[in-house]
Amino acid sequence: MCGIQKCFGEVKAVRNGNFNLKKGEIHSLIGENGAGKSTMMKMLYGMYAIDAGEIKVGGQVVEHLTPKIAIDRGIGMVHQEFMLVNELTVLENIILGFEPRKGITIDFEKARENVQKYIDQYQMDIQLNKKINQITVGEAQRVEIIKTLTRGAEIIILDEPTAVLTPQEARRLFEILENLKQDGKSIVFISHKLNEVMQISDRISVMRQGEYIGTVKKEDTSPVQLTKMMIGREVFLNIEHKKAKAGVPVLKVEELWTSGEKEISKIRGISLEVKSGEIVGIAGIDGNGQSEFIEALTGLRKIEKGKVFLDGKDITNLSVKKIRKAGMNHIPEDRNTRGLNRSLSIKENLIAVQLDKKPFSKGILLNESGITEHAKELIKKFDIRPQNPDTITQSMSGGNAQKVVVAREVSVAGKLLIASQPTRGVDIGAIESIRSILQDVKTKGLGVLLVSADLEEILSLSDRIVVMHEGEIAGSMYAEEANEENLGLLMMGGNKVREGEEKH
Repeated sequence: MCGIQKCFGEVKAVRNGNFNLKKGEIHSLIGENGAGKSTMMKMLYGMYAIDAGEIKVGGQVVEHLTPKIAIDRGIGMVHQEFMLVNELTVLENIILGFEPRKGITIDFEKARENVQKYIDQYQMDIQLNKKINQITVGEAQRVEIIKTLTRGAEIIILDEPTAVLTPQEARRLFEILENLKQDGKSIVFISHKLNEVMQISDRISVMRQGEYIGTVKKEDTSPVQLTKMMIGREVFLNIEHKKAKAGVPVLKVEELWTSGEKEISKIRGISLEVKSGEIVGIAGIDGNGQSEFIEALTGLRKIEKGKVFLDGKDITNLSVKKIRKAGMNHIPEDRNTRGLNRSLSIKENLIAVQLDKKPFSKGILLNESGITEHAKELIKKFDIRPQNPDTITQSMSGGNAQKVVVAREVSVAGKLLIASQPTRGVDIGAIESIRSILQDVKTKGLGVLLVSADLEEILSLSDRIVVMHEGEIAGSMYAEEANEENLGLLMMGGNKVREGEEKH
């Protein structure tokens, strides 16, 4: 791929994209969010047309690529959001659109035989008769890989493939990728997890703001150098863990039950507490009830049974406004739907939860000068860019939009901060900043309940860690006892804490 350009309206998603892939290698493509990584690979797969530049496959220039042409050329892609039909079986999903025929009917026997060859060859561990909604995320990903192989893929693009996997599942994926590489397949590995990139890659290409920065061999680089290439400066994600000076409990949850979006996300009798001056991390694979649990605590979902106490006060099933007034601040997992009003400015979003308080209001009127001064102060303190308080948040990058939410929530006096996926979808620079802010909040005496799908984040920030699996607490431990291995095991439901066993 040479000199690739792609615009979406006024936005130049890729200005100068370059990428080459050798036979039988794993080549990682890295960069911050919005750097153009996924856009580049979606052009290679024919999902987007290129505006300028040239794509060659097997030495031949390919024009007017479509997914059908890409598949014919031996290119397959496993997307972040799996393209599987829940109500169909694994086998039906794999052959969908490419069904072998016996007359006018589908030849399932031949299909099964063909697919089983790949399962055996790459030791994939897939059960063909199960429906997609009955298998794990790791299995679903293997189904997607098999799907590309049965369609003749020699080039396999994986977009953020470990984002939803436990450490054990990620290791299993890496074994499969190594086997594919040994067999002469070429793998494109899109990721932002530098430790994984350093583990799995032969070569690594870096993009920044739609531009190709360079390609390095794994043995010639380091995470520090890669970070510098990605954002132009050094970043320290492993911030020094400040020991908790835990005080009195600020949050007490007693035997909480609530409904779920799916059967496995129903909350079934969760009890936990968070003390002032400590961070309690909730780990778990997405979809195991974390969202429903936080919604129940914050007044967004009805609690069916159980009690929630904030600073000694019963806040069970109170309104969101009353729960906030009692001292709960909340960084929601989706900034766009619940964290921001994207049509409003930075300054308006920064005072959204305290419109009726001085100095932001004078009676029934808003005090524009007070609002603007407050915004300027927070913009400077939290390094929000652009620095104009009147900037509409819709036009901001993901990292800066998230900083607006974080700045608002930690600047309001409270007893407990619930931080739900606080660094999801933001760039490395913003991750560094937000993690430091959470540490500072803790040292100032707030209790923090941190929910994150990023195990490294949970391990680096938490004082105590609780693992959720299928709406229950699978186990809990102090941070010094935790590692990716024992947390990953609990995330998959292994060694669940049983009723009556001691919990931290």
